[in-house]
Amino acid sequence: MQSHTPPVRDRASEFKAVSLLALGLGMVGLDRFIINPLFPVMQKELGLGYQDLGLISAALALTWGVASIVSGRLADRVGPRRVLIAAMAIFSLLVATTGFATGLGSLLVIRSVMGLAEGAYVPASIVATVNASKPSRVGLNIGLQQMAQPLVGLGLGPIVAVGLLKVLPNWHYVFAAVAVPGLLLAAVMAKVLRDPARVAGAPRDEAHEWRAVALHGAVRVNTAAMLCYLTCVITLSAFMPNYLTDYLRLNLDQMGMVLTGQGLGSLVGMVVIPALSDRFGRKPMLIAALLAELVALWVLRTIGAEPVKLFAALFVITFMNSGAIAITVGPLTSAAVPARLAASATGLVVGVGEIVGGALAPAAAGALAHAMGIAMIPVIALVATAAGAAIVALGVREPGPSAHIEEHPANTLP
Repeated sequence: MQSHTPPVRDRASEFKAVSLLALGLGMVGLDRFIINPLFPVMQKELGLGYQDLGLISAALALTWGVASIVSGRLADRVGPRRVLIAAMAIFSLLVATTGFATGLGSLLVIRSVMGLAEGAYVPASIVATVNASKPSRVGLNIGLQQMAQPLVGLGLGPIVAVGLLKVLPNWHYVFAAVAVPGLLLAAVMAKVLRDPARVAGAPRDEAHEWRAVALHGAVRVNTAAMLCYLTCVITLSAFMPNYLTDYLRLNLDQMGMVLTGQGLGSLVGMVVIPALSDRFGRKPMLIAALLAELVALWVLRTIGAEPVKLFAALFVITFMNSGAIAITVGPLTSAAVPARLAASATGLVVGVGEIVGGALAPAAAGALAHAMGIAMIPVIALVATAAGAAIVALGVREPGPSAHIEEHPANTLP
């Protein structure tokens, strides 16, 4: 059997690889979340309701989660590069087909298949970033790569959506327009990205290793925390446009401005919180971030139609949430398992988190919003964050100072 050996890195190739991987994750975020600011327009034409929006978000998240689990293991076997290029090309083509949707059924099918490709990209991209990075810059590069998804998807996405709606005939054309950059990026990735060299090693019982990863204590705790973080952020991102326009009566321009707080908060928090955790510890920063997020969620419930205050609250919420996600899928998970199983562990944390927090939670949130009113959305996010804080406080152990990409002798995995 073969195992990965760290590639020889130079700063220029590292910069190019990490930049491409970040841009790719940005396109994942844009293609996933651009439907949210477009939904108030789409629902009028297609006759959709809040529960339908929850189902659409849930369908994509469900297949995203399944694909993350499977592709993580696949990337460990064949290398991240092949997975990344195929995933980028496929989901870029599929986002364009969203514009052909004629109702709930077609949207569910299109977004479900799209989730398979997007979910395949995420664990492979995290491992590819580690492989491309100098060891002393792994944490920084992962933070920079991870921040691209919320920056482009949640931050620039609403501005892009509203802007394109003003210059294109209707929302159908918007999805076609955002597919083009992803296809170009897939072609560039094929030329630039390289997998680490493989060297011969002892035979491996891959099925046993994968089971060991799935049952690993730290992986299970990280997965449980991750589904709480995603329940909060996915529920807010899916329903906040309608919360702002239907409940608070903001216009589309005000909605777009408020929603940029999500992207900007995620952008900064995705880098700052993990960087601070290098100095103050992973668990202390997780607890501090989640407590601050709880306060901001409580305040969000009390804010009326005041765009500046709403922007600030969403900024703080996503700042803290994204930082917690980055720590969990990055340092906490990579420190728990040997490097050769990093993609499998990351895929499990991301995948199960997506299935529960990204798929089941929005579906339940949509049903609650339909039955009790959309004012329930901040409450759902608050409860999920409180559960995540409890899991971190009781279950997370501070990892040792082991390197990100080397084997960890203390691990019980083979």
